[in-house]
Formats: sequence, structure tokens, C-alpha cells
Amino acid sequence: MNPATEKKKPATEGPTAKTPIASPTIAAPPIECDVLVAGAGSAGLSAAHAFAAQGRKVAVVGKIETGLAGRTVALFEGSLRFYRALGLWERCAAHSAPMEGIRMIDDTGSIFPTGPKEFRSREIDLDAFGENIENNALVAELARAARENPAIILIEDLIDQFELNFSGARARLASGGQIEAKFVVAGEGRNSQARQIAGITVTTWSYPQVALTALLAHEKPHHQISTEFHKRSGPFTFVPLPGREGAPHRSSLVWLVSPREALRLQALPPEALAAEIEDESHGLLGKITLDGPLGAFPMGAMKTSKVTGTRVALIGESAHLFPPIGAQGLNLSLRDIANLVDCLEGVNLDEPDEISRALEGYERQRARDIGLRVRGIDILNRSLLVHALPVDFARAFALNFFSAVGPLRRALMREGVTPHGPTPKLMRARPPARPASGRG
Repeated sequence: MNPATEKKKPATEGPTAKTPIASPTIAAPPIECDVLVAGAGSAGLSAAHAFAAQGRKVAVVGKIETGLAGRTVALFEGSLRFYRALGLWERCAAHSAPMEGIRMIDDTGSIFPTGPKEFRSREIDLDAFGENIENNALVAELARAARENPAIILIEDLIDQFELNFSGARARLASGGQIEAKFVVAGEGRNSQARQIAGITVTTWSYPQVALTALLAHEKPHHQISTEFHKRSGPFTFVPLPGREGAPHRSSLVWLVSPREALRLQALPPEALAAEIEDESHGLLGKITLDGPLGAFPMGAMKTSKVTGTRVALIGESAHLFPPIGAQGLNLSLRDIANLVDCLEGVNLDEPDEISRALEGYERQRARDIGLRVRGIDILNRSLLVHALPVDFARAFALNFFSAVGPLRRALMREGVTPHGPTPKLMRARPPARPASGRG
């Protein structure tokens, strides 16, 4: 046979052929940590930094979302102290604008109108009530800092399954990995899986409103004042933002409208929508242009039966949810975290009894603060939606009374910025540094 025309046998034929043998799959060892934070939004990342600063080894799991259209966060003084104590605010300050005043304008058309009310931070000895920052910028900076922190493992994945028991906690990732932890902080949001596994029940309700959010550039300066128009559909609020090249005057907008009106406004071209915003604000900021896409989300509220379970604590929107009125959302979440850090300080996470006692304290401390905020925002929002003379009168009387009586006015401002009661360590004012003494 001519070798050039001989057919070659497959390598698997004949006595010398070798059959490939599949290597056994070796599962990667689980990631071990002290604290597993579920959720990598602003609350989850903030919790990761707080527990890392406490000396814990932390794993934080979640998708980093930096594409929320038009969303900003107004951080009050206590929240700024929180971030400064963790060495994080220096990264974020360039993205923020101070809020030195809050103006409220009754635009309901009520027969009991109230004149504009303005509150200034200097009345309570503060340079500003707080700072307003784009949510996307805040999350990006917190995530960047987490990647640089050797005590934090940032895992951009989703958790498929939780196991919680007295001896510890285990989570399975969507990618197949495993995490073993001594304690879980549930910060994944309103549909928290950890909360469900812990058997914590929730009460939810909805409002006939949609929140439209947008970043705006405008002709006139905001003078570091946040302006809230009270309308029959809900608040219409401008909050200061820092200027940028080509747009020296910028603000964020939160506008609560009916679902039908939201659909109409979302269908408008940007120029037409900007013109409607100008009209609704009575030309307060002059000519307005949109500085990014329009965001929208339906209004609802939620309160949990408790905020703790076996080796788990709830924070943020896993524990509470309410409309974006009074800028209370993330500020309340950061108080959750700061309280939890205090309660777990010095606690051996290998000891279930120690954890249980610490969580009893967390449960007590958060009940009043969360309950007060959820009820207060609910009442204020419903007072705008209900078209009834007694409600209009009560709202006007309360606003006039609290703004006119000096001590009550200042107490109301302090309560909004730093609620009374025990202040968590991460939110306490730091004494000014002593000047270095010279030598004669």
C-alpha cells in the first residue's frame, strides 16, 4: 500500500490509543468572614466600611449599580460625621453641594394658604444642614474605597441561597461559590432574601404616586437652598448640586405625580418636559434644561415586624421604606448601621448568646426611630393627597405654628438633622483638634 494514500487511524483506535480522562471537579473552598453584608448599594457598602473599621473581616455581595437616573442623596450632618469618621467623605466631597437652607412653599391651592417658610442652618449653629450628592457618584466612591480596603472582600455577584442557624451563616452565590460568615447584615433592599429566610414579616402599602427624578441645569443660582413646593400630587423639590463646566447652576428634582401624569411627562421631549418643570416652579430658577435622563419609580412604603433574626440584622430598605420626603431615606439607613456597629462592639461573633443580647439592644434602639420616620412621612404625604378642609387647616396651622415659635422651630430643625436620643459613636461630633503648643 502506498503510504501516501494510507488512511490514518483515529487516535482512539488501536492498542496504544489513550482515552482522555476528565479531571474531577474540585470545589473552591468557601470564603470565610466575620460579617457578610448582602447588598452593594449605598447602605450595604457603608455597612461594610463601618464593620471593617471595627476590625471585622467583611464580605459584601451585590451588583454595583451606578446607573440610577436622576437620583441624589441629601446627607445630613450626622451622616456626614459617619463618613468622615470612616475617612470616606474626602473622596465624595467634590461631588456634593451644601444645603444651607430649606424653603417650603404651599402650592396646593388650599383656602388655608401659608406663606413661604425658610429655615437656615445657621439658626442651629451649623454651616449647612448637609450635602447633596448624586447617588451614582456616592456608590462609585464607596465601591472604589471597598476594593482598596484589605479588610473588605467585594464580590459583584448575587446570593442564591442563605442558611442561618445558631452556629453560623452560609450563603451560596449565583456563580456557585460559597461564603461562610458569623453574622449577616441584610441590606439588599425591599425584596430582601435574608429577611425572608429569617422569617421576618413585613407590612406594605402603596400610594397613588410615581416619583420622577432628574438632574437639571438652570439659569439662576440656587444659593445653596433646597426648595420644596407642596402640591396636590405631592412634593416637587429642588435640591442643590455642584456646578460643572458649561452648567454652573445645577439641582436635582424629585417630583411626585399621579401614575397617569407620570406616563404623560415621560413621553415628552426633553425641551417640553423642561418647560413644564419651569412652569411648575413658577420660574424660580429661570430657564431649565435636563442634565441627564429622567428616572421614575412607584411610591410605596414598608415596615418590618422586627429588624433582627438568628445571626442577622436588617438595615436600610430591607428594614424600612417610605416616600422621598424630607430626605430621610439614607440618613435613617446610616443610623441603622451606626447603631448596629455600637451594639456589636466587643461582641464575640462565635458566641450566639452574646450576639442575641446585642441584637436585643439593636431591636430596642431602632424601633422608635424607624417607627417615627415611617409614620411621620406617611402622615405628611397623605395630608397633601387628601383634599379635605380639616386636613388643609391642620397642615397649615402646624406649619405656621412650628415655624413661628423659635424654640419649636429650632427643635424641629435639629430633629431632622440629628434626632434626639443616644447618638451612635460614628455620628458624634468630634472635638476640635488642639493646636500644637509652642516651646519657649
